[in-house]
Amino acid sequence: MRAAVRGVVCVSGAGTEIGKTVTTAAVAACALGAGLSVAVLKPAQTGVAPGEPGDVDEVRRLTGSGPLTCVELARYPEPLAPETAARRAGLPCLPARRVAETAEKLAASHDLVLVEGAGGLLVRFDEGGSTLADVARLLAAPVLVVVQAGLGTLNTATLTAEALRARRVECAGTVIGSMPAEPGLAERCNLADLPRYTGLPLAGALPRGAGAMAPALFRAAAPSWLTPALGGTAAAFG
Repeated sequence: MRAAVRGVVCVSGAGTEIGKTVTTAAVAACALGAGLSVAVLKPAQTGVAPGEPGDVDEVRRLTGSGPLTCVELARYPEPLAPETAARRAGLPCLPARRVAETAEKLAASHDLVLVEGAGGLLVRFDEGGSTLADVARLLAAPVLVVVQAGLGTLNTATLTAEALRARRVECAGTVIGSMPAEPGLAERCNLADLPRYTGLPLAGALPRGAGAMAPALFRAAAPSWLTPALGGTAAAFG
């Protein structure tokens, strides 16, 4: 049977709109394919109106059937950082401790719990400045960092890696969330340069448009996008 990641893993971006949710779905699909039970926790969903599908709904759609539990703790209508969105909407903020406690409860009954953050690592959940890094520290959980493919990613990925090290939070590696079918010079070089700059393994690269694939095709292809460290079958990148 294919190896699969277990425990609690926090999924952060080195920015926004770079494939974090689709990467979460790919890791979940690999674990489900290996026969594990999986929970996906979205602490704060922003920019989505009541009743509209959010990130956990997209993960469920892409992964299809299987022992998948999806939990969303808070929802704010404006597409802003959770703390800002909560303040503007007059809604309660979400402290890191509540997120960690929910993840711990899910971990008691699931093989893998994926906690998907909002945007980058240091985006604030509440007025006290708590972030996904604080959640990971409370849980003693690694953080998987999703990065963009092209120019600018060496800087943002390296800054995120340094922020994790400064907080003594383990990093599970980086994943390119959207790799073009015909990579340019920057994208090709980044495959080798990302590990050198960040000091972290490149644990996967998802093709651009993966989120638009039919669920059955997505589930079948997901292992080929991730290395064994994330339950996939891909060889080393670069």
